[in-house]
Amino acid sequence: TRKESSAASDVYKRQLQNLDDAARQNVLSFIQSESAKAKIQTSVTQFTDRCFKKCVSAPITNDALSGAEQTCMADCVNRFLDTNIRVLHMLQATQR
Repeated sequence: TRKESSAASDVYKRQLQNLDDAARQNVLSFIQSESAKAKIQTSVTQFTDRCFKKCVSAPITNDALSGAEQTCMADCVNRFLDTNIRVLHMLQATQR
């Protein structure tokens, strides 16, 4: 529940306050890194799901996609990756 989550968050904040600056910075950097990894994994899962729904319309009858399905999946995923990279570059350019 939210109360339990809030209480746990308060405990973690107090524990962080007990750390020296270097240790606190290490913990915060680790949390940021893990959060970034989770966001990337979520994005990969979402666009893989979208591409699968777009490219694989027939029931799967064996352990492999057809050649056309494989090509469609590769093109679809590459398009999403290229778009994400382009957006990241644009965001980085605006932050400068």
